[in-house]
Amino acid sequence: MDNQRYLSLDVLRGLTVTLMIVVNTPGNGATTFAPLHHAMWHGFTPTDWVFPTFMFVVGNAMSFSLVKYGANGNSAFFRKVFKRAAIIFLLGFLMYWFPFVHEQDGQIVFNSIGETRILGVLQRIALGYLFASLILHFWKEKGALLFSAFALLAYWFLLFAYGDYSLPGNAVLKLDLALFGDKHLYHGEGISFDPEGFLSTLPAIVNVIVGYIAGRFIQQKGNSYETISKLMIAGVLLLFVAISWNMVFPINKKLWTSSFVLYTVGLDLLILPILIYIIDIKNEKRWTYFFEVFGKNTLFIYVLSEIGVIFLYIISIGDQTLYSWLYQNVFHHAGDYVGSLLFAITWMLLCWSIGYWMDKKRIYVKV
Repeated sequence: MDNQRYLSLDVLRGLTVTLMIVVNTPGNGATTFAPLHHAMWHGFTPTDWVFPTFMFVVGNAMSFSLVKYGANGNSAFFRKVFKRAAIIFLLGFLMYWFPFVHEQDGQIVFNSIGETRILGVLQRIALGYLFASLILHFWKEKGALLFSAFALLAYWFLLFAYGDYSLPGNAVLKLDLALFGDKHLYHGEGISFDPEGFLSTLPAIVNVIVGYIAGRFIQQKGNSYETISKLMIAGVLLLFVAISWNMVFPINKKLWTSSFVLYTVGLDLLILPILIYIIDIKNEKRWTYFFEVFGKNTLFIYVLSEIGVIFLYIISIGDQTLYSWLYQNVFHHAGDYVGSLLFAITWMLLCWSIGYWMDKKRIYVKV
């Protein structure tokens, strides 16, 4: 567990945060370059790789910490894991409730908690971390692999048996409506549907587990050509299975299908060894610091980027939000698509500058 290994992890984590901020904050969603859009439904774009890779990196980081937690006994393990999961989940929920109040008829009233989205990105990270931690702690790696195979097959059966693979007819939506109701779901798909639904969290746990197992494998085998080649062979095999499975169970990020899980972890098992080769074996580190900044304060910077955008929508200039005004009056001069991209990159760099300042001051926000 040397610093170089942490460096590869920080770079991969930082890369995912960089892309998350860019794809989440286009100046104008209608004029965004196609690779920076999620697939409309079935299919895959580079943007669809980002979130599952973040789940993979969560598991990778767990491979360094979970053994230490377990060594202190079950009580200490439970306190640490449940506390961390609860904080991350609560942060996600509060971020959707934020800014907590709004103006109505000249008065300040609280936003209705009865209409606040319950699940979301941070909530999925929290649940994935929690369940993967428990599975790995009690069932170890072999048990976790058996669970992963069972979870992916069971999820396929549930979606096939209790609905179809369409937006309005899938089992994920049906269960979320039964558990949470219409008002607590995401409404950005044209209907009430949560792409981070409760049922689709089941296969997402596998992304975390595979990240953990990959991390443990690297620790046990070391940074060598043999390690890299074995990881990449596993990645190619998973990609082959995913593409084959796609013919009957489509790759779909919003349903987080089992084929999507295998496809994304297959890509991760190709990308991580490439980073290890460049950073650890070839010792090429001159380019890594940019991503390290995001990798060292990942959760804080992500939450900051999302809350900052909320403020841009709250503040108005005339009849426009500040977000829209900045795009129209500053970035749109570069063109519809380029201006939209420049807006996203500028916002990402602003967040990076805050992370840079924190790193120089050695301020690291941990959960």
